[in-house]
Amino acid sequence: AAKVETFTGTVSDAMCGAKHMMEGDDAACLRACVQKGSKYALVVGNKVYTLDAKDKATLDQLDKLAAAKATVKGTSDGDTIEVSSVAAAK
Repeated sequence: AAKVETFTGTVSDAMCGAKHMMEGDDAACLRACVQKGSKYALVVGNKVYTLDAKDKATLDQLDKLAAAKATVKGTSDGDTIEVSSVAAAK
């Protein structure tokens, strides 16, 4: 079994990654992309991980932390993290 790792970065979406397409509000852009079917992502340094979050509580937490620093725990497989928990970064 893969071991759970901790990643700290900025919540984004898989389509935009580190640079949002819409001018101004990164959080609004992220939410618009997610509503159109993009997955949440976590930008750690210059690496973008796609977040595989299945339960509603985790998705709600990612929505709350849109464009903010977050700590994600989960197992990584290449560029994807299967999320077990999300919290605001301390």
